[in-house]
Amino acid sequence: MKICLIWGLVLAIAYVLETALLPIVHFYGIGIDLLLLLTSSFALLKGERLGGLFGFMAGLLQDLASGSFFGTNILSKMLLGYVLGIASTRVFKEKIFLPVMAAIAATFFNYFILALLVLLLGYRFDLLQHLRMVLVPMLIYNVVAASPVHFFVCWLCKRVKEK
Repeated sequence: MKICLIWGLVLAIAYVLETALLPIVHFYGIGIDLLLLLTSSFALLKGERLGGLFGFMAGLLQDLASGSFFGTNILSKMLLGYVLGIASTRVFKEKIFLPVMAAIAATFFNYFILALLVLLLGYRFDLLQHLRMVLVPMLIYNVVAASPVHFFVCWLCKRVKEK
């Protein structure tokens, strides 16, 4: 129970940072997706079941607070947590490039799931311009923040396990 409260508090703090403090460094409204990075790192360390649950909780928090279409972030982050959790058995968790590669994969995966959902809802947009104006800055931000977030999640997993 204590572990759930700790990770719930981490999610809440990350969301507050993402929405209140990090917009200072946004580029045309695009910035670091801390909840996505936390989900990918947590899933790589804990596996598919806990990764999917963590992604569900992160997406639920984002959907409840954003006011956009309910369930889009839940679906994308839950799938992301589950898929990266499956990959966790096939990667070396101590490698330095793991968080960077996971951030690239997670950003692409999340972007294309959300873009597919937007298209299925009947909205149209210029995909090439959107890739250039949204995906590229998002990739840059997430790659820069991936290693610190991953090392924080590793540190917290070790600290929570010790108690």
